[in-house]
Amino acid sequence: MGIGELDREAHVPEGTDGGTGGGTDRGPGGTRRRTPGGTRGRTPGGSPDGTPGGAHPSGQIPRTLAESLRAGGDGALTALLRARPDLLAPVPNDLTQLATRAGTRASVVRALERLDRFVLQTAEALAVAPDPAPYRVLLALLTGDTHDPAIERALPRAVGVLRAQALVWGDDERLRLVRTARELLAPSPQHPSPTGLGPTVAEATSGMSPGRLQEIIATAGLPATHDPVSAVAGLTELFTDRTRMAALLDTAPPEALAVLDRLVWGPPYGEVTASPTPPVRWLRDRGLLLPASTRTVVLPREAALHLRGGRAHRLPEPAAPKVETAREYRPQVVDNAAAGQAYAALDAVAELLKSWDRGGPPVLRAGGLAVRDLKRTAVALDVPERFASFWLELAYGAGLLATDGEADEKYAPTPAYDSWLDQPPAERWAAIAGTWLAATRTAALVGGQDAKGRTLAALGPGLDRSAAPEVRHRVLRLLATLPPGAAADPETVLARLRWDRPPRAGVNGSLDPREQLARWTLEEAELLGVTGRGALAAPARALLNLPIDEAAPDVASDAAPDALTGLTGLTGLTAPADPAGAHACEPSVAASRAATLLAPLLPEAVDHVLLQADLTAVAPGPLLRPLADLLSVLADVESKGGATVYRFTPGSVRRALDAGRTASDLHAFLTTHSRTPVPQPLSYLIDDVARRHGHLRVGAASSYVRCDDDAVLGEILADRRAAPLRLRRLAPTVLAAQADPTALLDGLRGMGYAPAAESAEGDVLIARADARRTPPRTAPAPVPEGPPTPDATLLSAAVRAILAGDRAATVARKEPAVPTDTTGPRTNGTLPRTSAAETLATVQAAAMTGSAVWIGYVNAEGAASQRVIAPVRVEGGFVTGYDHTADEVRTYPLHRITGVAELADDEL
Repeated sequence: MGIGELDREAHVPEGTDGGTGGGTDRGPGGTRRRTPGGTRGRTPGGSPDGTPGGAHPSGQIPRTLAESLRAGGDGALTALLRARPDLLAPVPNDLTQLATRAGTRASVVRALERLDRFVLQTAEALAVAPDPAPYRVLLALLTGDTHDPAIERALPRAVGVLRAQALVWGDDERLRLVRTARELLAPSPQHPSPTGLGPTVAEATSGMSPGRLQEIIATAGLPATHDPVSAVAGLTELFTDRTRMAALLDTAPPEALAVLDRLVWGPPYGEVTASPTPPVRWLRDRGLLLPASTRTVVLPREAALHLRGGRAHRLPEPAAPKVETAREYRPQVVDNAAAGQAYAALDAVAELLKSWDRGGPPVLRAGGLAVRDLKRTAVALDVPERFASFWLELAYGAGLLATDGEADEKYAPTPAYDSWLDQPPAERWAAIAGTWLAATRTAALVGGQDAKGRTLAALGPGLDRSAAPEVRHRVLRLLATLPPGAAADPETVLARLRWDRPPRAGVNGSLDPREQLARWTLEEAELLGVTGRGALAAPARALLNLPIDEAAPDVASDAAPDALTGLTGLTGLTAPADPAGAHACEPSVAASRAATLLAPLLPEAVDHVLLQADLTAVAPGPLLRPLADLLSVLADVESKGGATVYRFTPGSVRRALDAGRTASDLHAFLTTHSRTPVPQPLSYLIDDVARRHGHLRVGAASSYVRCDDDAVLGEILADRRAAPLRLRRLAPTVLAAQADPTALLDGLRGMGYAPAAESAEGDVLIARADARRTPPRTAPAPVPEGPPTPDATLLSAAVRAILAGDRAATVARKEPAVPTDTTGPRTNGTLPRTSAAETLATVQAAAMTGSAVWIGYVNAEGAASQRVIAPVRVEGGFVTGYDHTADEVRTYPLHRITGVAELADDEL
């Protein structure tokens, strides 16, 4: 569709069906009623705040989409821009340009994808209805011959949503679907309609010979006509007359009716041979099957609607399916289960990053983590690989993990990780849970393939799914519609999501992407402690700005579902708690409320351990951070659960000594923090390792080993395990190696020695566990799904600018007595053209009288615009005045003003 067609729909009247006299309108049942005062009342699909498409304040019926938007008022325009934020990029100059942009294909496709199932079914019914269609015809297409109160109640809302989003305009007697939406939804051989209907009789017989048309109407029992147009009209009238059509079908063979049954609900096309069977020939001779090509026939729309009982859809769905309860628990049970999962989540993230304190695995050349490193991480955390990917992406999204930026790039914790560890556990959980809600990176995609067949790696590119935040919020809010403690049936949640957003086909017949995201959301919410036993926990309700003591209102009731438009393009905890936003609060306040509710449910940190004679220590609960940090260096974690078991080994004790601790420090530490006496085997272990620690010294030569006892160096040289180090004696107490110091240290430790690294000055180097950190890094920003929802300030400014520009474009102005521009006739909408002298005189007169004028202006970039200004000062080649278009005082160079005209007396 070309721009010219869009412009015609935006601002060229399609008929002279407006009027200012007393009017009537039709209610949902199709009855006609007179409105008070001789003007049309609010349409069934209208809204109290004046949504686009209602009657003009003057009583005149809008004839174009631009006029419909102009009649809607500020509130309707604000609602439109909030629901379709893509219309704001950039801000349109006036309502005509806004209407044109609202009819572009990309914008209409985006708007249709955000409609719920019944509103979309209403649009699909309008696409197969006559253009324009009365409200009663639309209602009949949705209800058919039967009376359906549910559809009658739901249809006004659906029409109101379509009007509010500028997809439908006109009053109830002339409902018009915008052209682009009709082209997208109307049936065609290339793009079958979701209704399953085919072309009309007129469309299917286009190009058919007049003789063939006369044969069809004669066989159907209609009188002969003199022209094809009247023949098509007669056949259409027959198919839309229920009595005559029923009589015709009563004469059909049963086999012919069976053929119609196969085509009636779509697809309406069927293949025929060169010699069709008698039932097909019977239908074809009477026009019940019309040729679509040499080998294809189609069931015309009017005949299909008769066979369907007048319904456009086989199963209209006016009401959203309910989310059912699978099981019910006491709220305390749910909250405790969720708190246990939340604590496990914090422990998993902390353990992951602690294991990378001295530098994590390298970064792949294409970005991300290698498969073998992901497997090692999963083994270290004792979780499946998909859970390891989730914890990695969660830490990465929260800014706790990043690349170090070195030449051989590796992953490492960021300085933000230390700040995060300093926070109380409940606040740490609120931070990572908020990150998960807003993140577009989807860990469940790891291991899959992108569009080019490349494997997606954890922490790598290609994992962003812009719909993920919105899907997560919708899923959790659906869980919140149930009473506290009630676990939802997952299939009913997915069914409700499919109604809220009808699914689009996945790649190669796969699941709808949004349904996949919803399934992953349910799993990840349980893993993170957002839900407990499938029910939404109280801290998560607070994090979502939901009321804690009662179920949240249903998110798609009879109110417009995209009164939930705060969910569109979500990038954080910014969605209101309910359509009215009664419970909404700042994200920081919501996180604080969630942490306050979670804190009493988490186990309290303890400051002691229980040492045992088998060289183990039992922590009866979570340890205070200083105690946990030092104990994790001094001992290895052996098992986790309600109590964590640590095991002391020579290697772990040496690790503590490498970190700068002495044997006396370790003895004092254990004595202070153990509720049981320090076992003698543990004391012996510490003393034995300390006695041997540092006996050997390793430095950089490329590397060397020195020891005061030359006999020890002789043992090393004689050991076959030292062969890879390629050692040679330089002096009685010094060995040189061709390996780097790190490899030399690891090799000697593997041989059972306890070497210590030293500096060039001969001092022992202390290896601190928290020494490796990346430079300060910012967390990855979510990738929004289309333009973000504008805030109130931007919406207000945009509405003022559009309405001001529209006033400037449509303002009435006086024509000069003698035209100064003789290049051609002046038409409304073009820039005024006056001479420099006349321009100066007119603006000076306006400045003295305080009146407003209409000017044409060309800026420094050459962009032309129309403006309405009230000059206050004219001097030095500039005019200063209040610009009604921009709603501010501005100064314009006179040489850039193309012309000026006075406004009509009744303007401004």
